[in-house]
Amino acid sequence: MKQRTTKRIKTITEFHRSRGLEPPEHPMISVVDYNAVKRPSDIGEVNWMLDFYMISLKIGINGQLKYGQQAYDFDEGTMFFIAPNQVFRIEADADSQTEKSGWMLLIHPDFLWNTSIAKTIKHYDFFGYSVNETLFLSSKEEKIINGIIENIQQEYHANIDKFSQNIIISHIETLLNYSERFYERQFITRKITHHKTLDRLEDILSDYFDNNDLAPKGLPTVQFVANELNISSNYLSRLLKTLTGQSTQQIIHDKLIQKAKEKLSVTDLSVSEIAYELGFEHPQSFTKLFKSKTNLSPVEFRSSFN
Repeated sequence: MKQRTTKRIKTITEFHRSRGLEPPEHPMISVVDYNAVKRPSDIGEVNWMLDFYMISLKIGINGQLKYGQQAYDFDEGTMFFIAPNQVFRIEADADSQTEKSGWMLLIHPDFLWNTSIAKTIKHYDFFGYSVNETLFLSSKEEKIINGIIENIQQEYHANIDKFSQNIIISHIETLLNYSERFYERQFITRKITHHKTLDRLEDILSDYFDNNDLAPKGLPTVQFVANELNISSNYLSRLLKTLTGQSTQQIIHDKLIQKAKEKLSVTDLSVSEIAYELGFEHPQSFTKLFKSKTNLSPVEFRSSFN
């Protein structure tokens, strides 16, 4: 199978040129109207990488965004968040009669330099887990987001002065904070999908601990579980906190303790043998974790059945 070429776009000006747009009014920040974008002839044949942030809202555009390990149909009020140096691919269908609309906000990291958001933008989870969970907006939420984008556009369309950057930065922070709020709402309203994730998590951990080769593999890590679910560790952690009040690590440990209790109750294996079978290198670590979870040592737990 032929490996896809990755095309890297270093500047916002270069992006405008590649999409048949007029040069940007500001080299470090731009709001692009999707209706004005011309697709490159090779748009679906290569992977793309940007040296800047792209936040987008797409409506009425046929195709899929392949990003990370999943593909997403462009849908009504669907937002994507792409950070610098992340690889993605667009598989666009042939143009239809559907009227396409939406926008892309392009922000070069240099625009954020020496501002309050320069460091904090990396802490917004959706730039990490957006590869697995897009943001679906209600019509009311869409109006709020579009209003913020209009404010950004108006500010850099006006005469740039010493206040412009701080005002635009403030609007970007507001955009990200609203996005975070809407993601939190999505965690709650999409309960069916998320509880299916919990079911899959239960199956993954059960299969892992039922396996007899835990000794060489060791304990399951948070990253392993996230990879099996095709979501990022940050997204999984936030989802589980919202639904269960527990972290991924706590749920792994709970499953581990459940399996340990079973072995202590129905087998004659020593505590050391059980610890080894469950992936612990040192029995003391197993005993310490077991006691922290049950207030009993493994030996005390076993003796309670006699």
